[in-house]
Amino acid sequence: MNRKRNCDDDTREFKSKNLEVERRRREKLSRRLLMLRSINPIITNMNRGTIIVDAITYIEKLQDEVQSLSQQLHQMETTSEETAEAKIDEVEAVENMKNWGIQAEVSVAQIDENKLWVKIIIENKRGGFSKLIQTLNYFGIELIDTHLTTIKGAFLITSCIQGKDGERLEINQTKNLLKDIINDM
Repeated sequence: MNRKRNCDDDTREFKSKNLEVERRRREKLSRRLLMLRSINPIITNMNRGTIIVDAITYIEKLQDEVQSLSQQLHQMETTSEETAEAKIDEVEAVENMKNWGIQAEVSVAQIDENKLWVKIIIENKRGGFSKLIQTLNYFGIELIDTHLTTIKGAFLITSCIQGKDGERLEINQTKNLLKDIINDM
């Protein structure tokens, strides 16, 4: 049979031949479960079943997080590609402007007592026109009649301007202010 007879001091014991193997297997399983429990931050109970259930829950949570992060990464890649394409367009526009010999320019002329006519040529950059308008509003300059033309990588902006609340604008001051704004863009 499968039993072994051991005799020690007139006592008879019967031990299974696989007893040591089974004991090592259980110890190994216990060590691995404890290791799994130590890795897993979600711990509800200490028995074997809940350790495994907690590990499964944690793995599912990590998989959801991986999926979420990969979606964010994909969105970031598509936005960076669009931004790169826009920057390439801007560089091409600036190169076109330089190839055609177009230089940034500001011209100012008096129309009325409180109104000036302005002609501005600047690079066709993304957001350049809106930055110009915002800056002019910040300095209290109101645009009355504005025309915008884009050609060969440049903006041609012609406009009638006046100071807010009827303030009088000086030609030289306005011209210098516009040049400073364009240089800062």
